[in-house]
Amino acid sequence: MSVLWQKSGIEIDPRIMQFLAGSDVVLDRELFLHDIVASKAHVRGLARIDLISADELDGLLRELDALSEDFRSGAFVLDERYEDGHSAIEARLTERLGDAGRKVHTGRSRNDQVLVASRLWLKEQLHDLAAACRDSARVCLDRASAESLPMPGYTHLQRAVVSSTAMWFAGFAEAFIDDARRARDTYDLIDANPLGTAAGYGVNLPLDRDYTTQELGFGRLQVSPIYAQLSRGKFELAALDALASAQLDLRRLAWDLSLFTTAEYGFASLPNAYTTGSSIMPNKRNPDVVELMRASYAAVAAARTEVESLLSLPSGYQRDLQFSKGAIVHGFGIGLSALKLLPGLLASLRWNAAPMRAAIEPSMYATDVAIEQAAAGVPFRDAYRAAAEAAADAGQGRTPEASLAARVSPGGAADLRLDELERRYQAVCGLLVP
Repeated sequence: MSVLWQKSGIEIDPRIMQFLAGSDVVLDRELFLHDIVASKAHVRGLARIDLISADELDGLLRELDALSEDFRSGAFVLDERYEDGHSAIEARLTERLGDAGRKVHTGRSRNDQVLVASRLWLKEQLHDLAAACRDSARVCLDRASAESLPMPGYTHLQRAVVSSTAMWFAGFAEAFIDDARRARDTYDLIDANPLGTAAGYGVNLPLDRDYTTQELGFGRLQVSPIYAQLSRGKFELAALDALASAQLDLRRLAWDLSLFTTAEYGFASLPNAYTTGSSIMPNKRNPDVVELMRASYAAVAAARTEVESLLSLPSGYQRDLQFSKGAIVHGFGIGLSALKLLPGLLASLRWNAAPMRAAIEPSMYATDVAIEQAAAGVPFRDAYRAAAEAAADAGQGRTPEASLAARVSPGGAADLRLDELERRYQAVCGLLVP
């Protein structure tokens, strides 16, 4: 195993080394290309302060590009030969370039290497999260404006008032617009360059950190080396919080669809692509995709709890933080994969108008009756009691369409304010990084 910190005369116990390395070399496959990008920026910065020559720079950049291509093609495999991705990069450069390769770590610590690689990776994940939320919001807005079918509205899982498919879609449209905004705001929070902070206390070299900030596309420099270390875990938690926000909305939507697609409800149907067959019951088509979407929140919540539990630490780098890497890779891997499937599912969801209409019972108009009486001057609590006593007859002469048309409060069925939601959607789209 290639070990960066190996010193002569000290024998490494392979069992201890295996424990220390853990699954880092596997997890670093997620971060490896970002680590190469950061290494390219670092060696360019070293050349700017004359610590490596122009020829050495050319060789390092050439070999870093070659390593990137070999990794993508599978010609280079990040495996147990290396302690982690950082040592693999240095070992490869040293093998190809000799002393020039040994200079790549000048002024760097593995601490700021993992910080900058994971920061670039998190920015990529948050971009994808914002895009997935945006795409789901787009489908919801389009379907809310295209069709409005009456359906029951529920509170406490009991039939409550008349609602509509347009109201249902509009509710989730606004939710995912907010989730996209939160993902973008979190992107801005973590868009800070830690490269050049070394082990958390800076180095006695005039590193051009402003240059590497621009070179790596960061929005700002993370100035304090101590804060760079304090932000590890803190920024990961913020990213997981943004993911969890979207996942909470996905979980509730998935719960709705789990109910709506049962034979007992029959409100909605899923295409076969989003269902699976039973291993023993030939008659079954199961909504497994929806169920795993609902379950995917658990992976995100677990990742958040794991990272937060690691952060009972003093300032400065502590090795405990190594375990945060697996949590965020696992959480984003499952959470994002579920969210990316959602727009297609929402676009292909089919409503069944007849069962939804049949489920609207007369008592669900009682609220309309009470409010109409209150609007006519009857004290609301008196109107409420009268409507409750006559709830079984509340639907006499009424239709779901008339109930919905009378719902004129802003956001209600007669005034969905889809134009306002469209403006918010467009504003969020304008904030997203291309």
